[in-house]
Amino acid sequence: MAAPPATSSAVANPSPCARLPSASLRAPRAAAVSFPSRPRPAALAARTRQSRRLDVAAAAGHQKLMGSLTNTEGLRFGVVVARFNEIVTSLLLQGALETFERYSVKAENITVVSVPGSFEVPVTAQKLGKSGKFDCILCIGAVIRGDTTHYDAVANSAASGVLSAGLSAGIPCVFGVLTCEDMDQALNRAGGKAGNKGAEAAITAIEMASLFRHHLG
Repeated sequence: MAAPPATSSAVANPSPCARLPSASLRAPRAAAVSFPSRPRPAALAARTRQSRRLDVAAAAGHQKLMGSLTNTEGLRFGVVVARFNEIVTSLLLQGALETFERYSVKAENITVVSVPGSFEVPVTAQKLGKSGKFDCILCIGAVIRGDTTHYDAVANSAASGVLSAGLSAGIPCVFGVLTCEDMDQALNRAGGKAGNKGAEAAITAIEMASLFRHHLG
């Protein structure tokens, strides 16, 4: 009787460590991720130009309202000035009055009201504003930091108070109150090397008065 054909032990009894096909040992290929290329400068410039054209097109036909510094005929101003730190506030007032004159605001259309300090400026501005006699109220004062927190209380109250006065009265109340660290800073802003903030506030007052009188009245 013929003997059965010989078989390999590796085939008859496969080893648990038998080699797997090489393909199964390869790590799965990561999915390709693509990132948008960075726009070239020329493309960015083209997009900017297109965006500007769209903005202009969207704004076509709009009405632009703006106050005038030349049409001051009949404009009336109330000026509230604090006496505290008068060496500073008097210079601010002088700068404001000279600016009104330069822009042809008549002296009889300007009323100056003097109050003790910057804390008293807002309520006075509100009273003047509600009188119906003025197109704009200019508020002038000087708060200079000292050794206590009194500076912070007065400065914050003056700023928020002038804003509230304008909102309550329904006319512009321009904030011309300096809030400075020391007297040198204040004097520099009252006609010194930093200009005269009273004059600058007067220009703002003229423009706002014109805007309200001729466009928003």
